[in-house]
Amino acid sequence: MNRIITVGTVLIFIFAGGSFLPGNSMYGRGTNASMLLLPRLSDYNIFTGDPVQLRPGNGFQLYELATGLFTDYAEKQRLIKIPAGKTITVVNDGLPLFPDGTILVKTFYYYNDKRDTKGKRLIETRLLIKRNNQWVAGTYVWNPEQNDAILATGGSNVAVTWIDEKSVVRKISYRIPGVRDCASCHNTNNTLMPIGLKVRNLNRTVERNNRSINQLQYLYEAGITDAIDPEQFAALPAWQNEKYALQDRVRAYLDVNCAHCHSDAGSCARSAVRFAWEIPLPDTRIVAKNKRIVSLMAKGSMPRTGTTIVDEQALALIKKYFQLQ
Repeated sequence: MNRIITVGTVLIFIFAGGSFLPGNSMYGRGTNASMLLLPRLSDYNIFTGDPVQLRPGNGFQLYELATGLFTDYAEKQRLIKIPAGKTITVVNDGLPLFPDGTILVKTFYYYNDKRDTKGKRLIETRLLIKRNNQWVAGTYVWNPEQNDAILATGGSNVAVTWIDEKSVVRKISYRIPGVRDCASCHNTNNTLMPIGLKVRNLNRTVERNNRSINQLQYLYEAGITDAIDPEQFAALPAWQNEKYALQDRVRAYLDVNCAHCHSDAGSCARSAVRFAWEIPLPDTRIVAKNKRIVSLMAKGSMPRTGTTIVDEQALALIKKYFQLQ
């Protein structure tokens, strides 16, 4: 049974100003001082120059996903850093093997006006750091000056306003997750794990140094992964790209947004529905449970963490798919 251990009056995941997830379970047993996170995002030297420009430095490399997790229409920048002399080992279409010292960085932000994308507001940056064969999670909240982010010890809500592509002013109460929130999704057999950085989700074309290149090939050339032939691995569709079949677009969206919880090792293991891309459709029960899936999405209850509003475009696509079944 998962539990939060206290040392004196301090919760085990809040220690000396740091936030971490020690041990082999979701909140762990025992502590390890080496797993503490630094108090400011600037302590990691992730960005160079004006932080709001999000220019990676100090060995951090950009990566992009074919299909990303929906988070209230927030924009996201994803970075990775691997210790010198080490690489990621690719074993199949799913998560690769990451060496100790790996740092994953995801920054959430909103353009002030999505029609020109010149100005933006940074909201939060989430870190996953692998130490002693365990992942440590931390959320950093950007200050009003937009020059640094401070480690959060709990969740919070932030008022966010932006103008969307249709010139509509959007206002939301954006939820910045606490440690409990992160753990509820990044849960594989009660162990903290990355979610989106699967090989099939990286297997796509990107623009790097003014050229188009397969991202897996680029990451190999950048020293991030071991030698890899992209053609040997599946490529997850970009769910918004109409060149793909409707079923493939729907399954890609559900794989990224739902499969991590709806799995034998996830927090929704008792559910009869599975969403993973690699599972044959008849075995997923997606079609059989279509009314339940649509109902929960329409209520904003799925995904249950990380969203406060409904992904209307995805919901419309999924409804269209079920209507044709």
